[in-house]
Amino acid sequence: MTIPLYPDFVLANDLSPDAFGSEVDEVCEEIESATKGLGANKQRVINALATKDPTQRAKISMRYMELFGQDHKKFKSMADLMKKEFSGDLGDALEFLALPAHQAECAMIRKATKGIGANVDVIWSIVAGRTNEEMELLKKTYFQMYNKDLGKLLSSELHGNMERLVFNCLQAAEQAFDPEFHTLDKAREDAEEIHSKGQGRTGTDEKAIFKIICAAPPEHLENINKMYAEKYGYTLWKAMENEMGGMGEKNLRQATLYLVGMKEKPHEAMAKLIDQACRGFGTDELLLTCCLIRFQPHMGNIYTAFIEEFGKSIHDVIRSEVGGKHKTLLLTILNAVWPEPI
Repeated sequence: MTIPLYPDFVLANDLSPDAFGSEVDEVCEEIESATKGLGANKQRVINALATKDPTQRAKISMRYMELFGQDHKKFKSMADLMKKEFSGDLGDALEFLALPAHQAECAMIRKATKGIGANVDVIWSIVAGRTNEEMELLKKTYFQMYNKDLGKLLSSELHGNMERLVFNCLQAAEQAFDPEFHTLDKAREDAEEIHSKGQGRTGTDEKAIFKIICAAPPEHLENINKMYAEKYGYTLWKAMENEMGGMGEKNLRQATLYLVGMKEKPHEAMAKLIDQACRGFGTDELLLTCCLIRFQPHMGNIYTAFIEEFGKSIHDVIRSEVGGKHKTLLLTILNAVWPEPI
């Protein structure tokens, strides 16, 4: 099965914030104190939220409205408080941190689709390579939060093969691995089908290829890759790199490789996405922020993969690419998982 990103607490849908304990209440009280009066204390709020893991933040988010909802009747969630008190990249990051993981991803997608031109990289990086359970919860939560169907929203923002890729990901159709069905013969058959829809013909049938990849459980996709390399002399990854994304479709190639990577080498795929956010002319700070918040549960393995792949630390990248309190927040998220040597 594809690796999950949501904590078990979120998937369990436990709605009993009054049983979270005194530590959660203390954090909520600290946030309320830090945002009262004229001008919120950025550092205190960063310390309260960015030092916590996704399970702790989900509990804080739920408990805050239980404790202080009567004082903030215009707010639906603690994220509304963050939007009121903070702005820019820091405000976006604190809004995401103030929500449980599934709601945070919905807020990220909404941010990525606001204004002229969607941030396509944020969209595909959230929907590609997800477990069926998480994808179903994401779609349900988006409708609950914004009264909009996620599929219809993304079809209006995306076009062509990128829309087809995202559509297949939204179906939550990854099969459970069954050794009696997902045999080597089946892997060989799927490898041949992918080749016939790609390099074995004039013009790539991306839709057919996306359907096979999205449905394949990781164990089966690995066997498809082996059969593909055995028969055609190069890996499925190399084929996707060559076939996906013609002129002006660099995003499609990156998205397809990420989808395959999340099934086969997820920590390496996430490390490469963090690097992608910082490459080229200007850092994509929204993508970088989303990556560090969403990937926090796996950051230890991602950090190791990043160093092995790029020869530098994620701390170094953040220091060189981000400034101000936004930099402080991102470094705090990292240090909560991978403390930097003093």
